[in-house]
Amino acid sequence: MSRMRFGLLLTPFHCRVGQNPTTTFQRDIETVQLVDRLGYDEAWIGEHHSAGSELIASPEVFIAHLAAKTNHIKLGTGVLSLPYHNPLWVADRAILLDHLTRGRFMLGVGPGALPTDAAMIGLAPADTRPALAEDVDVLMQLLTTDEPVTKKTARYNLVDARCQLRPFTDPCFEVGLTAIQSPSGPQIVGKHGLSLLSIGATMVGDLDLLAQHWEVAETEAARFGKHVDRANWRLVGPMHIADTREQALRDVEYGINDWFVYLQKTAASPHFRPIGDTLEERIAWVNEAGLGLIGTVEDAVEHIDTLYKQSNGGFGTYVMMGHDWVRPAAARRHYELFADDVMPKFQGSADRLLAAERYAQSRWSELDPKASIALQAASDRYSSLTST
Repeated sequence: MSRMRFGLLLTPFHCRVGQNPTTTFQRDIETVQLVDRLGYDEAWIGEHHSAGSELIASPEVFIAHLAAKTNHIKLGTGVLSLPYHNPLWVADRAILLDHLTRGRFMLGVGPGALPTDAAMIGLAPADTRPALAEDVDVLMQLLTTDEPVTKKTARYNLVDARCQLRPFTDPCFEVGLTAIQSPSGPQIVGKHGLSLLSIGATMVGDLDLLAQHWEVAETEAARFGKHVDRANWRLVGPMHIADTREQALRDVEYGINDWFVYLQKTAASPHFRPIGDTLEERIAWVNEAGLGLIGTVEDAVEHIDTLYKQSNGGFGTYVMMGHDWVRPAAARRHYELFADDVMPKFQGSADRLLAAERYAQSRWSELDPKASIALQAASDRYSSLTST
């Protein structure tokens, strides 16, 4: 595998319901600007419409706003709930963003995570995954071919539909799908040769979801004559690190209970439901279940290394799931620590520096006395000139 990439997924979780939404949006913007400056590779923005905690209704609008406020980081919909939209307009807006960002855009799609979102437009939970598979077929034809699409479903009617623009990225920007427990996401990924975002699949249990996700994707890719690349596989999970483990544990006391209550009692999403009733149980579950990590730089390195081995062949990007477990200052420290001390371990960016240090140290005992002698000789020469 090549250099590991790192990113951020902002669904975003703002589980302390009742806070000023305007200021929470501003913090999300500033978080993406921060990780852009720190050298993170990508940021994904989610779409939600109900339940009071995940506040961004249009990731495309948010990304268009972020694009003008960032310089290098790639920006993706993480994810757009495709069954809620007409795929023709999704394709058109995605192509527009690809042009506006000069190739920094990524399109992530999924079935929709909140049943309350789907219920408001008359979609039952059983409808969304079949709809996603149907809509991705249409979407990929619109994005990658000049052939018009005629397709009628219960949700839209396309008649000789086509996109008038080609993508800025040749032949097309990256398109990815989410997978949590169901194999439906990896099936679609394999069918079309797309990217995969595995959310919560790192949890330790009776079923090895990580292996299942990639096995399904490869099997389907072979069946349809496509290719899937582990470099385009992302593992997603929450994390918080601090200078000490004790500090990290104190930090998450601020908001981790709200995150758990939201996922346990408000969001009707049994496929991503954490376990624990007390603060201690909840912190232990995050660390012990394999979902995420609360600890130090060393703990984070060990966690990612374990995931790499668990993936049985590697993955391309580790994506941290944004959360409001901690206060903004502690979150900033987390992202800085991760960029300074975790990322280099998996990107090789410090290897030559460490080699240069080792080389200099190996020559120190030989060269330090010679440098002293040279300095003394220069002083002596100057003294002899000035004394005559």
